Amino acid sequence: MTSTHSIYLKEMGITQWTSRDGSEPVAEKVSASSTSTATSDEQLTSSISQGIWWFFGNEPQGDAQLLFQNMIRVLGLAKNQWAWKNPDEELSKLTCSDTPIVAIALGGSVVQKITGERESLAQLRETILAINTGNDEEIPVIVSFDLNQVLTKPKDKAMLWQGLLLARSVLQNS
Repeated sequence: MTSTHSIYLKEMGITQWTSRDGSEPVAEKVSASSTSTATSDEQLTSSISQGIWWFFGNEPQGDAQLLFQNMIRVLGLAKNQWAWKNPDEELSKLTCSDTPIVAIALGGSVVQKITGERESLAQLRETILAINTGNDEEIPVIVSFDLNQVLTKPKDKAMLWQGLLLARSVLQNS
């Protein structure tokens, strides 16, 4: 993990683990020993961000927009690898490509609208749901908090990050 990634993680309120002797973060030791597998930031970025990310919810403004931009940077996503989707849009109009897609639903009402689930956000977190596009295709959906809520409850940043990691693993296993 580069120092830039460490800075973004710190801005998101995510603490890196350190070794017991406290000499350096564990993530730094892992990346330093794996130089043969990832020799540059571009290779690391491309390996973790293959696929398209759809974010459902209200497009963030102000501090929420800054948080979102930091999320995108930490995930290593290029502009063509993510998009905001309107939860009010008819799901059958969503087009899928051959590239794997994962959807992030930000907020309880958004999740209920796009998936039809009626359970609370707390019960749906850490669960992989699906959107049926009507074309016999299902897009995996990961549930998380609205970004404005995360700003008012900083402890929820870690849970938001867990959701993003789950989404990344879904894409990697597609």
